[in-house]
Amino acid sequence: MRVVHRPTKPPWRTLILCIIVIGVFLLGYQLWAPGKLFTDGRHDKKRNGVWIQHGWLGDDTWFNRYERNPRQFRDPAQIIGLKNILTEHHISDVYPHLCPSQTTGEIAALDPKQTQQFLLIMDDLRVVPWVGGVLGEHVFLKSKQWRTRFVTSIRDLLNTYPAFAGIHINIEPLPSGDAEYLTLLRELKTALPENKILSIAAYPPPTLFQRSLYVHWEKTYYERVAQEVDQMVIMMYDTSLWSEKLYQQLMASWTKKVLDWTGTTDVLLGVPAYDDEGVMYHYPHVENLKNSLLGIHAGLARYPSLPENYQGISIYCEWEMAQEEWDYLKANYCRNL
Repeated sequence: MRVVHRPTKPPWRTLILCIIVIGVFLLGYQLWAPGKLFTDGRHDKKRNGVWIQHGWLGDDTWFNRYERNPRQFRDPAQIIGLKNILTEHHISDVYPHLCPSQTTGEIAALDPKQTQQFLLIMDDLRVVPWVGGVLGEHVFLKSKQWRTRFVTSIRDLLNTYPAFAGIHINIEPLPSGDAEYLTLLRELKTALPENKILSIAAYPPPTLFQRSLYVHWEKTYYERVAQEVDQMVIMMYDTSLWSEKLYQQLMASWTKKVLDWTGTTDVLLGVPAYDDEGVMYHYPHVENLKNSLLGIHAGLARYPSLPENYQGISIYCEWEMAQEEWDYLKANYCRNL
C-alpha cells in the first residue's frame, strides 16, 4: 500500500493565528468600558444608607470584650461629627450594628443612655438597628421558639425607643427559597409597631462566576421576599472577581435585575468600602467604591428615568470609609443642588 503524505501547515502559521486571536481579545478587553461615570448627581435621590459599627449603640460589655474606648462613640461631639458626614453625603438611613442575636433569640444589648443621646442627635435621619447573625450559629429559623423570642425582642426594642424608624434584618448565609425566612418576615411585619419599616440585607442574583444559591437569590425568591418587606438593601460584593471591568459589568447587570425583580419595594444598592485582604471572595482593588459606582451608574443608565423603587446606595461600611472615599462619593455620585 502506498502511503500518502498530506501536506501540513507550518507550525509558525498556527502560532501566528493564536497570537492574532489573543491580540484581538486583549484589544477588545482594553477598549471595553462597561462602567459609566456621571458627576452631575443624576442618580442621587438623597436617600442613601450606611451600615455603622456596634459602638454607636453598644453596651459596656461590648467595649470591655473588644477593649475599645467608649469616648470614641459616646462623646456628643463624635455623634455630631458622624451626623455631619452622613448628611453631607445625602445619607438618610443609618443601620447601627446590634448583632449577633443570642442563641435563644434575644437581640444584642445596647446602652440606654447612649441610645437616647444618639437618637436625639440623629433626629432627622432614619435610624434602623441592624440585627440578626449567622444562620445555624445565632439564628435558628426552623425553631418557632427562637423566632418568637427574636420577634418579641425587636418589638420591645421599638416600643422602648420609638424614635427608631424600624428594624434591619441581616442573616448570613440565607439560601434562596428558604421558607422559614419568609415566615419570620411575616411574623415580624405583624408584630412591628405602627409606621415602622421592615428592612433586610438581601443577596444578589446568581452569576456565571458564583452560582451557589446559598448566598444568591433567584428571581422568584426576590419577588416573594419583596412582598414581605418595606426595604431591601442588596449586598453587591464578595463576588471573588479579580477583574475591575467584570465587576463593573456585574454591578450594572445586578442593578437592572434587582430593581426589575422587587416591584414597589424600596431598594438600596449596597456598595463595598472595606479591605478584607487575604480572602478569596473579595479583592479590594476590584470591589471598591469607584468600581461599584461605575457599574451602578451604567445599570441605572439603562432606564429612561430612575425606577420608583430605586432609593439609592448603601455603604458597607462606615468604619472603613477613608476621607478620599467620602470625597470620591461626593464628586462622583452626590447631587449638588
